[in-house]
Parts: sequence; structure tokens; C-alpha cells
Amino acid sequence: MRAGNLIRTTLLLAAVAAAVTACGRRPSELETPFEASERARKEAEQNNEPLPPARSRPDNDKPFILDRLI
Repeated sequence: MRAGNLIRTTLLLAAVAAAVTACGRRPSELETPFEASERARKEAEQNNEPLPPARSRPDNDKPFILDRLI
């Protein structure tokens, strides 16, 4: 029984590790919502599609304490 539990635990940990490493985005610079909306507007303009609404850059864009973790 002990060998079966060890194998089952090892397989479970391997499956969890594979699932966790598959989550997430490709490493690159993060976009602010303003930058993402500007990029979407440029792409829509190039493709002759209706333009999404323009966003204004926030004036009070202060760093948040958890920003360094991302």
C-alpha cells in the first residue's frame, strides 16, 4: 500500500506542477489599461473596423504596494 500511495502522490504533484506552469501569459512587459485601449484602437483603425471608445490617461496613476510583485 505504501508504494501505491507514493506513486499516486507523485503523479498528483506532477499534474499540479504541469497545470501551474501552463497557466499565465508569455513573459513580456505588462500593459496598462490605457496602453491596451490605444493598441486596440490602432489595430481597429488598420483593419477598417469600428473604433472602440477612447480612454483618457488617468492623472492619479500612483504605484500600488503590490505592483512590484507583478
